[in-house]
Amino acid sequence: MTQAQNPFFSDFTGTPHGTAPFDRITVADYEPAIDRGIELGLKEVDEIASNPEAPTFENTVAALARSGRDLDRVLNVFYPLLSSLSDDAMMELSMKITPRLSDYSTSISLNPRLWQRIKAVHDSGDTLRLDTEDRMLLQRTYQSFARNGALLEGEDRETYSRLSSRLSELTTLFGQNVLKEVNTYEIWLGKDDLSGLPESSVEAAALAAKEKGREGEYLFTLDQPVYMAFLKYSDRPDLREKMYRLYTGRNTKGEYNNLPVMQEIAETRLKLANLLGYKTYADYSLAETMAKNPANVYNLLHSLRDAYRPALDAELRELREFAAKTEGKPVDIKPWDYSYWANKLKNAKYAYDEEEMRPYFELNNVIDGVFGLAGKLYGISFEKNPDIPVYHPDVTAFDVKDKDGSYLGVIYTDFFPRPSKRPGAWMTEFKSQETTAEGINSRPQVTIVMNFTKPTDSKPSLLTPYEVETFLHEFGHALHGLFANTRYSTLSGTNVLRDFVELPSQFNENYLTEKAFLDGFARHYQTGEAIPSELVDRIIATSQFGAAYSCMRQLNFGLIDMAWHSITEPVTDPAAFEAKAAESVAIFDPVAGSMSSPTFSHIFAGGYAAGYYSYKWAEVLDADAFAHFKEHGIFDRETAESFRHNILERGGTEDPAGLYRRFRGHDATIDALLKRDGITKPTLPSDMHDKD
Repeated sequence: MTQAQNPFFSDFTGTPHGTAPFDRITVADYEPAIDRGIELGLKEVDEIASNPEAPTFENTVAALARSGRDLDRVLNVFYPLLSSLSDDAMMELSMKITPRLSDYSTSISLNPRLWQRIKAVHDSGDTLRLDTEDRMLLQRTYQSFARNGALLEGEDRETYSRLSSRLSELTTLFGQNVLKEVNTYEIWLGKDDLSGLPESSVEAAALAAKEKGREGEYLFTLDQPVYMAFLKYSDRPDLREKMYRLYTGRNTKGEYNNLPVMQEIAETRLKLANLLGYKTYADYSLAETMAKNPANVYNLLHSLRDAYRPALDAELRELREFAAKTEGKPVDIKPWDYSYWANKLKNAKYAYDEEEMRPYFELNNVIDGVFGLAGKLYGISFEKNPDIPVYHPDVTAFDVKDKDGSYLGVIYTDFFPRPSKRPGAWMTEFKSQETTAEGINSRPQVTIVMNFTKPTDSKPSLLTPYEVETFLHEFGHALHGLFANTRYSTLSGTNVLRDFVELPSQFNENYLTEKAFLDGFARHYQTGEAIPSELVDRIIATSQFGAAYSCMRQLNFGLIDMAWHSITEPVTDPAAFEAKAAESVAIFDPVAGSMSSPTFSHIFAGGYAAGYYSYKWAEVLDADAFAHFKEHGIFDRETAESFRHNILERGGTEDPAGLYRRFRGHDATIDALLKRDGITKPTLPSDMHDKD
């Protein structure tokens, strides 16, 4: 394949803002482009390592930070599409290239000449005239090499390289197994099985069946919006149980069994941590976070557990009493019953029905509202750009303009489920912001991906408040990427410490319960009528409903994650291990065959190993940050500018605790979160940093 034929062999040209030419990219382009990128990247590294001049920050550390652009160009397209537009060919290629990329990364981190130059610059750091960002890049580079085996010698280096390569293979396999298995489930139901299900779910199931050539039947899958709606609304406890057991039993047996995969992942991570001098992988992983160590993580998780447990007991007691009154007999609520009865109780107490809300949250109106929020806070604007190529017809590209009209970046939106897209919601980047060596501020290209209910023949896409919240969350990540204003891509946007990265996203969620925000865009998709005040009041009134349940559910995931990455020996019984890890926050008795770990992509296929706690860590920060906004006005420009300048623009260029203090004026405690959730503060320490 010639350079002219492969769009990755040169900088993207001929498209607005140098965006990826998706209309010209084929699966066949990736492998030769990756091989070429590896070759060029190794050549660049060799030139840096062999430089006859004395090592300096500019000729070593900064030069390394700016290397590898040819490989980045292709991987920044390949990996996002591997999650959102994948097929067998893409997944096979992923498995094929993973060892090469692992070897590439390892060969750089274990390059002795390069390490000696980095170490020399680091050791003379006190004498260097570096600003805050350069000093952070130097520190991060040194730590990255040290934490990736640079200090190892002889056989230990070979062991590290072998383990790293195997870990890359395993995490890739885990993620592929999750995607492949979820696409194997088809639950066919008849008309008599649909009691309680909302019209939107029934229409979607009918359309899915029709597309399969079985008109008159109803096809349900385990896609998240389908599954969640079924458990919330179906009047059939037997079918709810069936769906629950299928969903929570995924990847525990058969061709896509992840049990042995995750066991080996955990063991491999332990071996790597031990090799680098750490007792557990959690100790290794947390050393470069705001939390610093497992003790501080457990302090937070246990403080929240103890604060929310009495509230959870009260919530469950009320739920059982309501169910018993409704049924006229005691009801033993199982995990597949919770959403159903919680929804009915919520509706009974507050006349709250998410399906009643849907007509007021038509997707295009929600887009206007969410984008408009950024306009109110930061003065930025969004314009569709049909000239930007997209990777799927469901995707839309927007130019983002700053308050002065200057170009800020590009955002792609991708809202609907498809077999080629993994479940969930996420934000990623096709291109990170950076300042080039020539001084050009190269702006970012970000994408937000979700799995909202698709339009049907009779209705547009209508969202629930929960889906609006999801949109706000991912858009918060997008703003973090779009506002980035740094020199180095490795420090820009969302390239921050893991327990800081969820602050901008979770901060945005707070606006869902603000009347002034909802009034600005929520209107009936047919009549144009603004959302009635009583519906807004219900959304606000219900914001604390089930807060303890939601918290305990997150703590459950956090403790399972910490357990897997705190092991000191192999796990022989994964099901028993998971149950023991989550015992102190268990909401229901364990269900045989049901597990979280085999589908826990965040920790076994993503970047959240020993890091799922960060959602709660960031929630403490976001509640405290939004309290600051409420003191000055939720749309206050001055407060928003401070948030933009001190948090969103700075990326990972400074210590995040210092950035937060600069914005807020003090460290965060759990107080604001407890107040937001209506939880009585326990007589326990609320500081997240009790131990160094």
